[in-house]
Amino acid sequence: MGGFLAKKKDSDVKIRNSFTSKCTSLMKQQHARLCIIRLCATMLLRSYTDHDDY
Repeated sequence: MGGFLAKKKDSDVKIRNSFTSKCTSLMKQQHARLCIIRLCATMLLRSYTDHDDY
């Protein structure tokens, strides 16, 4: 009986670890996308304001 519970706990930990790693990788991807969008928006705004000076 104790062996069954130990195996169940090990599988629960593996499931949690895989869920955590998936969430972490998704968060990193979203962060990278937002950084790229922010950089693009900054470049567009700067080019727009630079053209107003002429």
